[in-house]
Amino acid sequence: MDLLDAHLVPAVDGVAFGLLLFVVAAGLSLAFGTAGVLNLSHGTLYAIGAYTGAELSDGTWGGLALGLAAGTAAACLAGAGLSAATAPLARRGHLAQALLTFGLALIGGDLLIQLFGADELPVRVPEMLDSSVSLLGHRYPAYRLCFIVMAVVLAAFGTWVLTRTRMGAAVRAAADDPQMLAATGHSPRAVHTGVLAAAGALAGAAGVLGAPIIGPGPGTSENVLMLSLVVVVLGGLRSLWATFFAAIAVGEVQTLGVAVAPALAPYLLFAAMAAVLVLRSRFVEPATAHSSGPSSPGPVARLRERMAVRAAPLSSWSHRLPGGPAWRRAAPLLVLLAVLVALPALLDAYSISLAGSALALGLLAVSVTVLTGYAGLPTLGQTAPFAVGAYATANLADAGWTVGPVQIVLSALAAAVFAAVVGPAVIRARGTTVLMITLAIGELTGAVVNQLKSVTGGADGLVGFPATRAWWGGPEMAEESELYTYALVVAVVAVALTLLVLRSPAGKLLTGTRGAEARMRASGHPVGRYLLVAHIGAGALAGVGGSLMVTVQQYLAPADVGFEIAAFALLAVVIGGTTSVVGALLGAGLIVATRDWVAGSWPGHGPLLLGVLFVATVYLLPRGLAGLRGDGPGGGGGRQPGPPVSEEPPPPGPPVSGDRPASAPPAGNDRTASGPLASEGLPPSAPTPNSAGKVSS
Repeated sequence: MDLLDAHLVPAVDGVAFGLLLFVVAAGLSLAFGTAGVLNLSHGTLYAIGAYTGAELSDGTWGGLALGLAAGTAAACLAGAGLSAATAPLARRGHLAQALLTFGLALIGGDLLIQLFGADELPVRVPEMLDSSVSLLGHRYPAYRLCFIVMAVVLAAFGTWVLTRTRMGAAVRAAADDPQMLAATGHSPRAVHTGVLAAAGALAGAAGVLGAPIIGPGPGTSENVLMLSLVVVVLGGLRSLWATFFAAIAVGEVQTLGVAVAPALAPYLLFAAMAAVLVLRSRFVEPATAHSSGPSSPGPVARLRERMAVRAAPLSSWSHRLPGGPAWRRAAPLLVLLAVLVALPALLDAYSISLAGSALALGLLAVSVTVLTGYAGLPTLGQTAPFAVGAYATANLADAGWTVGPVQIVLSALAAAVFAAVVGPAVIRARGTTVLMITLAIGELTGAVVNQLKSVTGGADGLVGFPATRAWWGGPEMAEESELYTYALVVAVVAVALTLLVLRSPAGKLLTGTRGAEARMRASGHPVGRYLLVAHIGAGALAGVGGSLMVTVQQYLAPADVGFEIAAFALLAVVIGGTTSVVGALLGAGLIVATRDWVAGSWPGHGPLLLGVLFVATVYLLPRGLAGLRGDGPGGGGGRQPGPPVSEEPPPPGPPVSGDRPASAPPAGNDRTASGPLASEGLPPSAPTPNSAGKVSS
């Protein structure tokens, strides 16, 4: 009892904070589970309500009511607009949705700052609520107790609507069987729009009511989004009450956990998220068989036949080029290399430095290409091995190990070991679950970076370590041109080795695993081993990129290895085409140029420009730059062996209410049928290329 009395206020604060997260997560559950939209702009919808409510608050009941109405309405309209924005992506799956909504979040965040300023806004509540009450001998804010009551009422009302009304029945039908819903005279499209509008309204209302608890300011939307994702993963999408209790648990960890175990609190949430996803993935075995005749060729033979068929129209003219098809594949690489070599003579020192940073980000993007395009594991956590390589190089330099090749090899080795440790948690999952697990790994790595100050410098980062030497006995590199030349040589070697592996029989096996996993397993191939090796190799490549970034920048901050960089790397892959190594490098260059060079002429609007780049890429380049050329896969143009990742429409998500089971993934889908999504309450992602398992025999 003494312990409870000592921590009573943090415990009640945890309930209030958890209920706030519940209201936000309930909207995210609706958007994700019913409408099938992976909405990474949900935190921005919360911020819309919070800023609007704070702006209209004047300390009166009328101001609170007006702010609640205006903030809810504004976020509701934004949610309806999100429905229209995601409609063209109905056949593109969750990866395209994630990039689009993240871009919209960047745009929305910049516009909110322009409208309301960059400082956190004060929020004034009515005088009756702006006081304290006695709670078991402790003084506690009256507003938070009032908010707890309102959130419980909202939970009960939402459950009643979803389980006992015709509107709720239509929502459940839209998730389970939209064709049957259409047969009853209801429009699935209208329900889809209504669900996203309702999700936005919930987020906006939570923003207005939660502004006195989590005030509107920089970082609010990202923080709310991450915590809401944790709640949704822990609670699933089948019951609002499960989400309710998961939100309470998250709130307690964020408040009571900090008071009781401050050293562990930063890791608990995302560790629990990763553990739940990994454990759920263990309950569903990957597809191990697919019906085929005894004379059916193996998956690798099928892949080669498919590539040969696609290359046939080019055979009539490719012989005219010097060296034939091999020259045609190598031409983009040679042109890009010639441009990169000529850059120091064309650019100023600052631009050369940006080009070096682009090469580092480009290697990170290439590592994402290996996982997303070749292994079929879309990732939002590749910044974790990137961070391992970066901090390894910084600490090696600080310890006097300043020789570049030594830094590169040891950083790559450290990142590969890290990837080997976390790899088993990643390679068994599929689709959206991979995104969530890798996101959790990335966030856990970020928590370690902030906590392990003796190694990482914490939030202040690392600076002042000795510069790198290009070779044993050489001078320290200080000029931008020297650093760029070093980065270019390392990048060329790393990319060449990557292309050599991807074009080898091992690379063909990896591509076959992505396109026909069930057949590969049935043929006796150790698919898990292939994916683990690919994960380790991609981790080592990301570690090389992190090492280059430290060498070029000569400083390292947590923001350099955060979630935003992970999203940028994934965008670079989408810009270039999911199996194009050259495209990933070009995409990284375009991102760095937009973020640092173009934004320099419009100070303060870098996020807006990047958001526009995200949106334009998703809409205008569904197959990336490689799709414009239509080449074979690999380093050149990189036409993909089949549709891009998640190119077909995702199956309906599970119901939000708890009275109906989630729909099963489509039968015969090699990759998505093996995913844990149906059992865990997350909507399955779209089938991977070649509609795995649907290849005729």
